Amino acid sequence: MKHYKLASEFYKQKGQKHNESLWAIRQKRDKAIKEVDEWEELRQKASDIKDNVINNLQKYIDEFIENAKNNNIEVHFAKTDKDHNKIVYSYLKNAKKVVKSKSMLTEECGLNEYLYTKGIEVIDTDLGERIVQLRGEKPSHIVLPAIHTTKEDVAEILNETNTDPTYLTHKMREILRGEFLSADAGISGANFLVANKGYAVVCTNEGNADLGASVPPLHIISVGVDKIVPNMQDLGVFLRMLARNATGQKITTYTSIFGKSEKKRVIILVDNGRLDRINSEFRDTLKCIRCSACLTTCPVFRRGGGHSYRYIIPGPIGSLLAPLKDKEEYKDLPFACTLCNSCEMVCPVKIPFSKQLINMRKYVTKPNPISKVAENILNNPSYYKLFSKILHLTPQWIFDAIPNEWSKYKSIPRIPR
Repeated sequence: MKHYKLASEFYKQKGQKHNESLWAIRQKRDKAIKEVDEWEELRQKASDIKDNVINNLQKYIDEFIENAKNNNIEVHFAKTDKDHNKIVYSYLKNAKKVVKSKSMLTEECGLNEYLYTKGIEVIDTDLGERIVQLRGEKPSHIVLPAIHTTKEDVAEILNETNTDPTYLTHKMREILRGEFLSADAGISGANFLVANKGYAVVCTNEGNADLGASVPPLHIISVGVDKIVPNMQDLGVFLRMLARNATGQKITTYTSIFGKSEKKRVIILVDNGRLDRINSEFRDTLKCIRCSACLTTCPVFRRGGGHSYRYIIPGPIGSLLAPLKDKEEYKDLPFACTLCNSCEMVCPVKIPFSKQLINMRKYVTKPNPISKVAENILNNPSYYKLFSKILHLTPQWIFDAIPNEWSKYKSIPRIPR
């Protein structure tokens, strides 16, 4: 089922409440950035840092690997999602249970499903992730994975009659504490990798990533190569922006830096198509820091929900990434957009979303005679004037009778004189 049908169904059920919840977060974000006088300068600096990283990505990958190994961290490079999963399993052959904190990269690689086939139980420990896992769903938002659920939904999966959110949170915490103590390994993602130090940086609000990293005997970090930043000073730029853009906080409750330690720690750097994007017209998607601001502000996402996108990462950034993964399956997503430019306005690294989405529409659309005719008319003033005269002379009922996507939801506009 395509996006507009799934989005329409979601809106009828939960769309208005979903919209209100996300708009409240957008308002918190706006308030938080007003506290930073140099916000626009930070955006430009963050964009410039990312441009530098993309232009020199292989150099920074090599630098990170060398410094991470000096920190007694084992580092692997995975070309594909399948390579990633095999590397993870090579460390877990004798494991029965792993605890995992939020990681969109492992979702991208389908790690949970892969480990299940190997007889390994995976417990998602982020509250929202655990809720959707128990519901048999995928996250609907990259920062707020269970934003589409209600407190009644959570009470139901816990077999509770008390729907108080605080009570349900404590109940889930009680259940999860025992899982950390009995796990054979902890798996997490990383928000940033610091090239000149070999550090992995994990930003969370619940502390579950820290427990997964410290309690079990093994800690595996799965992270995309695009998460590298050159140095600690550059890291500071992104830390000032990440939480403000994501949830309206000044900084996440926990910002954990994993470097040298006696604990067994493994980092898996994942390509999975990222390096191919460097020389493509969609290279700017590599700038994304997964703050989710583009999702939270998007009027289509707010009303249609994340699952309507059918891809691990939904919203405007997902509409760019999904077709690169499967052009035919996700060719509708670049059109799930009004081109209102709100996503571009809030993006901390200044991804040119409107231009990218228009380019993606071209990328997924097969050439046809009608589009070629339209292109010639719009590019030639004489043809344009002639076509305008024809439109003015055409009775309106003819336009109303032509079936198209627009007329399913709106009346065809009158041709202006």
